[in-house]
Amino acid sequence: MVSRIACVGGGPGGLFFATLIKQADPSVEVTVFERNRPEDTFGFGVVFSDATLAAIHQADPVLRTALAEHGRHWDDIEVRLKGQRIRCGGNGMAAITRRTLLHLLHRRAAEVGVELRFSHEVPADPEQLADYDLIVAADGANSRFRDRLADILVPEVEVATAKFIWFGTNYLFDGLTFVHEHAPHGTFAVHGYPISDSVSTFIVETDEESWRRAGLDDFDTAQPPGPSDEKTRHYLEKLFAEQIDGHELLVNNSRWGNFRTRRTHRWHSGNLVLLGDAAHTAHFSVGSGTKMAMEDAIALADSLLAHRDDLPSALEAYEAARRPSVEKIQASARPSLSWWEHFGRYHDAFRPTQFAFHFISRSIGKERIARRDPEFVERVVRDWRATHGGRDPLDTPLRAGEREFGGRWVSPEDLSGPESGCLWLTAPDTEAQLTEIFEQLARAVNGTTPPALVAVQDGTPLTRSLLAEQARLVHGVPALIVEDGMDDDRAETLLLSGRADLVGRERA
Repeated sequence: MVSRIACVGGGPGGLFFATLIKQADPSVEVTVFERNRPEDTFGFGVVFSDATLAAIHQADPVLRTALAEHGRHWDDIEVRLKGQRIRCGGNGMAAITRRTLLHLLHRRAAEVGVELRFSHEVPADPEQLADYDLIVAADGANSRFRDRLADILVPEVEVATAKFIWFGTNYLFDGLTFVHEHAPHGTFAVHGYPISDSVSTFIVETDEESWRRAGLDDFDTAQPPGPSDEKTRHYLEKLFAEQIDGHELLVNNSRWGNFRTRRTHRWHSGNLVLLGDAAHTAHFSVGSGTKMAMEDAIALADSLLAHRDDLPSALEAYEAARRPSVEKIQASARPSLSWWEHFGRYHDAFRPTQFAFHFISRSIGKERIARRDPEFVERVVRDWRATHGGRDPLDTPLRAGEREFGGRWVSPEDLSGPESGCLWLTAPDTEAQLTEIFEQLARAVNGTTPPALVAVQDGTPLTRSLLAEQARLVHGVPALIVEDGMDDDRAETLLLSGRADLVGRERA
């Protein structure tokens, strides 16, 4: 068993790991090095899904106690759009202020004997920590240790096109709330949720064009952490004044950025191992980076205890245990992040109920949503029937050009050949390749014989949906999505959400 451990970074993941390993083996010397003071923290709150907390609670009750005594819990997601408020239940979540959580983790770590060194900057050089058997780099998304060992660890980053900024507000949301407002400069949206009895988190997203038109690109984000973008604060307070009853926005290093999804091909080198955001990130719309870091902490502590005399095996076991879960979360985060890159389009195109369903179904299907809140799905279906002559989604006729379809299931074999009026497009495997296909679509739509229908096949569920939406929402051409193994649940989800007009199974 390693006898001396240095944990660089005193965020929730690093503190939780230090507590777990010291608690399990008091003979191990564990030191946490944190560059900030104990009272310093950036951001406002962290949110956790009820369904994901079991492992953390089992490892140590500190988070369960924190959420029970200081947090806020809710079950509904609320979507506000065009004067309507639409709720979907069955989404149990809890949140707490980041400052409170860190204070309780500090206290818990100290109780079990962890040494906490605040205001202590550690050079990003493993040789500077040569006296330690293990170095845990929990130094965040901008990890200097990861970047120093980039040749070995091979980090990658994907930068989202949407802009976001993090505020708080003394307006209390009832639960996780998504608010959308169309300003003169473009569409802006809020992720809001309560984190205490007096404060809510208030994250705003928009597209870069709207951000620039609003003149919000003046703030110098290259300056060191600390100052906040006051011009943006005043602009957004005015824009969302009715939604938050005139309450003010609270700042804490609040500045615009583009979310960065980070992946690292290898999480350890020698006696150094990455933990939390240093190794991976996932968009905040699908989960908590804090939760992922705390789950990393559990796996790392367990692996060290299971391989007491074999550090290389312990680090390999840690990565093998955590990587599949992390990659699954990142895969589910990509459709959600993409939704936020295109929400202005959906704001303009959809009625409020369909907009809410489109949002909630971005990574799960109709049946799963119905298990959470059957009344919400019934409302979505009623809204469809009211708009389509009382017909159920799959039984609703559709006219495309000169062709009349008696229902929304179609046979792709009937749409081959130029006389069908159908343009077949092959969706790519990555979003980066969509631009070329979008250009092909635009040329066809603006050509001498524009298609009456666009059929999309292959690719991924996300690229198929984005290509179909480009056809139907940008060019006004009905879209067919063809998938291998398409079932009724998937088909109805695509239709009710407005991702497709027709559905079909892969051609043989």
